[in-house]
Amino acid sequence: MRTTRAVPARPVLIVALTLATAGSLLLAPGAAGADPKPVTREGAAVDDRAARAPASAARRALAAPEVTSAATAARAYPRRQTLSPDPENPGDKSLKLGLTPYHAIAPKLNALQRLGDRVSVEVTGRSAGGHRLYLVTVTAPESTRQARSQERMRELIGNAPAAAAKSLEIKRDYKTPVFVNNNIHGNEWEGTDASLKVIEQLATAKDARTRDLLAHSRLYFNITANPDGRIAGTRANANGFDLNRDFVTASQPETRAMRQIEIGKQPAVLLDLHGYVNGTLIEPTTPPHGENYEYDLFLKNSYANALGMESAVNALGYTPAKDGVEAAQIPFRDQEEGWDDWPPIFTPQYAAFHGTVAAHTVEIPLAVNNEEYDDLPVPELRRRSVVNTAVAGAAIRATLDHVREHRGTLLTDQIEVFRRGATGAAQVPVSPETVPGVPGIGPEDVYTTTFPRAYVIPPGDARSRRSGPAAARLVDHLLANDVRVTRATRPFRLAGRTYPGGSYVVDMHQPKRGMANVLLADGSDISGKVSVMYDISGWSLGSLWGAAVERVPSGSLRGAPLRAIGEAAPVAHVPAHGNLRLRLTDPREVAALNSLLRQGVRARQAADGSVIVPASARREARTAARTHDVSFTATRQTGTAPLHRLRVAAAVTPGELFALREMDFDVSPVSTAVLNAGFDWSGTDVLFVSAGLDHADLTAPARRALDGFLDGHGLVGRGATGAALNAAADLLAVKPVEGNADANGVVRVVNSGSVTRDAPGHGFVYAPLWFTDPGPGVRVEQSYASGNPLVSGHWRPLRDGTGGPAAAAGRASVVSGGHTVLFGTEPLFRDHPKGEFPQVARALFTVAHSASVEESG
Repeated sequence: MRTTRAVPARPVLIVALTLATAGSLLLAPGAAGADPKPVTREGAAVDDRAARAPASAARRALAAPEVTSAATAARAYPRRQTLSPDPENPGDKSLKLGLTPYHAIAPKLNALQRLGDRVSVEVTGRSAGGHRLYLVTVTAPESTRQARSQERMRELIGNAPAAAAKSLEIKRDYKTPVFVNNNIHGNEWEGTDASLKVIEQLATAKDARTRDLLAHSRLYFNITANPDGRIAGTRANANGFDLNRDFVTASQPETRAMRQIEIGKQPAVLLDLHGYVNGTLIEPTTPPHGENYEYDLFLKNSYANALGMESAVNALGYTPAKDGVEAAQIPFRDQEEGWDDWPPIFTPQYAAFHGTVAAHTVEIPLAVNNEEYDDLPVPELRRRSVVNTAVAGAAIRATLDHVREHRGTLLTDQIEVFRRGATGAAQVPVSPETVPGVPGIGPEDVYTTTFPRAYVIPPGDARSRRSGPAAARLVDHLLANDVRVTRATRPFRLAGRTYPGGSYVVDMHQPKRGMANVLLADGSDISGKVSVMYDISGWSLGSLWGAAVERVPSGSLRGAPLRAIGEAAPVAHVPAHGNLRLRLTDPREVAALNSLLRQGVRARQAADGSVIVPASARREARTAARTHDVSFTATRQTGTAPLHRLRVAAAVTPGELFALREMDFDVSPVSTAVLNAGFDWSGTDVLFVSAGLDHADLTAPARRALDGFLDGHGLVGRGATGAALNAAADLLAVKPVEGNADANGVVRVVNSGSVTRDAPGHGFVYAPLWFTDPGPGVRVEQSYASGNPLVSGHWRPLRDGTGGPAAAAGRASVVSGGHTVLFGTEPLFRDHPKGEFPQVARALFTVAHSASVEESG
């Protein structure tokens, strides 16, 4: 707990009670209507709603090309374009609030471009729902020569920071990049409207301060990061994804567009405008702090800018009595814990790894979404929206003032972030001496790590020297995150070990070493450091994505035969002769199999869990190999059990639904409501349940239909909801035990069954579950490792001592029997743990196949 604040921290419980009381006065003019728990998770710990996203949104997200800025980086400013209008949509949820509906944004941007020569608009991509994503740049006009000069200086800062630190040209002429991100949560609207107002003011202002700001800055406004949610009034996009949890995985096109802005524009300062916490919450955050940041530089600049935003917001004159608006708060100063910057899944925290040294989530005060949207009178909703827009605008303008006044410090510190990475310099722990002027820094704020000398990702198949799909995907993901990767042209030795040619090497002496390490390292167990976490606490790609990742603590890369690469080597391969074997250890391989089954290829399962494709389907196999970048090997096996394309009914979370579609399963989303409305089970082979299906809430006809289906078909269940359906249907005789519902992270597991064959030795958990008291015919497919299974994350026992990692140690995490497989882990969580996906695929094929064999027999 925080004990060393110079300014007394407000007790979290008192804050929560104060806000809950204010929020209960819903119709009074002074009602706050804020989140009653400002330092706890938004929404339930476990998503218990069944996903209903259309398949078209998944296809759009999986196929969407990434729009890069390389082609336009050297173009002159302004970069005008006339945007075609969108059809008017009277159902846009913004309209009720008196805010700008999505269909009005394009005409508004056209009008803003006509105001002068300061405003430019780019389309950075399309959302999962197919809507355009707009980036507005506001800056003083630049010739093509000046734009090229700005791009050259930006690259020097990011790629040669030692030289950049000495450059007089950069100090004199470089325009400080600032990024204002709006509406990433679709039902937190007002940042968009505040930005449009600020852009209009900047476009026409004639004062010396504005001219100075635009002469020395480029201001980038992502107008709405989530148009799908803005229109629908939902937090998530059309695929059901919370985009502010997607930055490590980047599964959604909106996230990839934001990632490219952060890489291509390299902002020194970032605002991410959210709602709703009263008083206005302005980061920096409470502990724990990301251990891979250059946190001394981040805290110094973020706190200084936060003070300016706080002053500007409070200066608006809103009061609790008159307007229901509490004074602004800065969590680092005012709270103990519970609003952290530990995981890089949030926009500001992710941006820090691209050189952003002042980054903030800003939570504007008055709730207008969810229950308030439905229950409050329209005049009150619009009053609140006006207040919120003014608060967001004050935060933006204060930030721009800070940038104008402190441009030199911001650029110097951004360069220093990259210099430390490139030279392998030690991190600087925060303290009153290293970060003067920030009150209350104590030992609870010190989070650092030890960077290795390198990471090596060996080829996936040493015999053929072809990299597996997992290694290729991981390398391409690192490159997409602007991490430098090299590849060995021949075998080499490093730190006393020989690695094969074709191995990928991540030299950790690089400007974005923090990004490389936050993605590849195991992470840390922080269970003992804080009592509560805002969201996930573990996410390692090295542990969860299925590729071998070897940490090399020390050694020299001098003389190593390494070549810089821009993409992973292709994996696709089909032998010229014989039957073909396809392993099922990666989601790309599962997708390749499903594409073959869709075409009617007669694939068969082999005894080792792989798939045998007959030589007669070589042409189809070649197409699948190229499309999914997978490798087939030659075999004399013919396989045993025939496989057919599965039709999966799924009551699952949005991330799980998306992962199933990523593996090209034919999925029909279901829920309690869908079954009660009458669902035709005749086209279904297997049911997957983890959310939104309660046996007790089914009507009698729906229950009979479900029980009839389960009597002859398969069930794959995950978590408490899947286990509850298993018990209600009296399928698999096991006792589910629920761990701490707030626990999450990377865990060590022991794989022992056919469903988990060749799976990684790590899994992911959120609200972990395990199984005891197995009855006859129950097989343990996987267990939590002995001792403390938690590798990284936050998993504490409950107050009575139960529910912790010690209680789970050695217990079954995945069980099977008959036509049922149950998971206590989260193998598809938010589309992230790629190496775990095949466990679910194998489970679906196993139970569906066993049911069909029994039926035919």
